[in-house]
Amino acid sequence: MSKTSVEIDPDITRQAAEILGTKTLRATINAALAEIVDARRRLELVALLSEEGRFDFQAADRAWGGDE
Repeated sequence: MSKTSVEIDPDITRQAAEILGTKTLRATINAALAEIVDARRRLELVALLSEEGRFDFQAADRAWGGDE
């Protein structure tokens, strides 16, 4: 890990901590950065599954007892 000195808006940090459920500034920053990375991955997954022919939704429904 590296140490970096930055000025951070205390109001936005407090709001982020409330949303993320974190107690310390370090935990808030780490959780916020992780959330950004996770959000990108979710968007990439949605894009991948949205490609025509990529996923057979009817097969998934049948596997879970749909279309009986």
